[in-house]
Parts: sequence; C-alpha cells; structure tokens
Amino acid sequence: MKSLLNKPNKPNRPDKPLLGITMGDPAGIGPEVIAKALAGKTLHRLCRPLVIGSFPVMQQTVKSLKLKMNVIRVEDHEPMPPRPNLLALLDPLDHPLGRFPRGVAAAETGAASVLFIKKAVELAQLGCIDGMVTAPINKEAINMAGCHFPGHTELLADLTKTEESGMMIIGGPLRIMFVTTHVAIKDVPSLLTQAKIEKAIRLAHLALRNLFGVKKPRVDVAALNPHAGEHGLFGDEEAQVILPAARASQAQGIRASDPLPADTLFGKAARGEYDAVVALYHDQGLIPLKLVAFGTCVNLTVGLPIIRTSVDHGTAFDIVGKGIADPGSLIEAIKLAAKLTEKRC
Repeated sequence: MKSLLNKPNKPNRPDKPLLGITMGDPAGIGPEVIAKALAGKTLHRLCRPLVIGSFPVMQQTVKSLKLKMNVIRVEDHEPMPPRPNLLALLDPLDHPLGRFPRGVAAAETGAASVLFIKKAVELAQLGCIDGMVTAPINKEAINMAGCHFPGHTELLADLTKTEESGMMIIGGPLRIMFVTTHVAIKDVPSLLTQAKIEKAIRLAHLALRNLFGVKKPRVDVAALNPHAGEHGLFGDEEAQVILPAARASQAQGIRASDPLPADTLFGKAARGEYDAVVALYHDQGLIPLKLVAFGTCVNLTVGLPIIRTSVDHGTAFDIVGKGIADPGSLIEAIKLAAKLTEKRC
C-alpha cells in the first residue's frame, strides 16, 4: 500500500478512497460512534478508513465497548493495514492526553480536537487522503483552547484559505443549504441580506453540479413569512431581499425559484421537484430534515477544495460512557464521503 505522505499515483491507486476520520472531542461521543461505525465490514468495502485522534482514547473505547477489533497505530510514513478488524489510527498529539473527565468541556480536549482537524486538512491538501469525515467537536471546549471559531465550517474555511463556503445538510431525499444557522429567531430578519441569500443559492448550485453531478440543478428558495408574505401583508422580506436574490441568481443562469412558502416547498423537494432547498434559518430546514431522516443526516461543507462530511449532531456529553450513542449519522457521512471522493478519483 501507499505511504500516507506519498501523493497517490492515480493510474495505480487502490480502488477504494482513503478517508481521514477525525475523532472530534475525546470527551464526547466521537470515539464511541467511530468505533461502532468501523466495527463491521460494510464501510471497509467502500473506503479505507484512517482515524485521526488519540490512540489511548480509542483503545480504551474499543475495550469498553467489547468490540472485536484492534487499534493499530499508523505513523505518517507507514502503510495502512488492510483488514477490517484492524482500526488504523494516526495520533498527531505530541504527548498523550492526560486524565480528563468524560462528558465535560475542557481546554485540553478542545485543543486536541482542533489538532486532529488540522492534521486531516494537511493530509487532504497534500493528497495523502482523499477526503475527511469529522466527528463532533465542542464549541465551548475549542474556545477554551483559544480557537475562536463558531464550529468546523469556519475553521475549515480558514485552514484551507477558502473565501466562500457553507453548510449543506443531507437526509433522505432532501439536500438543504442554509443562509443562517445558529442565531436567535428574533435576529434572523436583520441577518437576511441579498448577498447572503445569493451566496447560499450559488453554493447549492455548485454542490449539485460539482459534487452530485446534476447537470441542470433546480434550487428551491424558501420564503421567510407565511404564504411568502402574501404581497406584504405578513412581512416584506420576500420583496425586499429574497426575491431580488433569486432573480439575480436566475440572471446568472442558475435555476432558482422565486421565494416559495415553506409549508409546501419541502414536500415538493422530497418528491423530486427540486434538487436542493435554500432554507433561511436553522429550524426551517432542520425540522423537515429530521422528520424524514432523524439520526442519519449528514453535514457537507460546500466550497472547500477538499471533501469534508460530518455528523449532524453534537458531542452529546450527557450520554458519554453509556454505550448508547447511535453511529447512524457517522456511517452515512462516511458513505457520502466515499461516494463523493470516488467521483474525483
């Protein structure tokens, strides 16, 4: 097999993509869902997984879950082990993590989770891995460690020097790009600008064309107010910013809809009338997504020069160590990353 730090020679490369799977916060459920996801043979048929995280934490996790697999340390210059019952792990930490309480935000584990991400990005940019899949980080912990980003998306954009990127969440038949995410509902109207909505439409179109291979994508744009404002009776955001953004996008050749009432458009998208939906705020898009695909939604960062997918859940500190964390979202994230990277090979 190829050395990790040798850029693959495409004519002779293995037929399965090499994916870097970051552990996330070691105090969260990331180690558990990774171990569970990789314990079976299914994902190994689709890709060659390389976990990037703490070696002793993963060893202890596999042991506590009583899984029939061995954690094998892989150095930068060593080949990947080929067997599914071996969990290959690259530990970029200079020193092993000290004792830390599980299920608690701490600077040490927050810093470790950021280092795992940085290592994965480095390997992806070198061409040593084909894509990266991220387990959840904790925003409080990374801020305690001095990393002042709201989350993965912004950190990855900074690390890759990406000017324009955004979050698309995929679940069941729905692909949803968001204009705003973690903000108070009362602040949403003031945050909706024509430029931000155009950006979301543009990124949705980009993802559909470049990642999913849709030749003529159709992007459905949600309205903010009931009945799309009813000609100003229930609000004027549609007329002031959403419609102008949709029309400007249409002028650029993007098949974007005018703003449509949110209570009907998701059903149409689920039936295949649109290829993606632009949602204006968090719950507008996440409620229908989780109705149709709870536990299996995937976060895809659009606009990066590398493939990155992620789970659509947090560190779940309240259930750490109980052995009940559901790996469903991570499994789907790995499947999607494998599918997307195959198209680039």
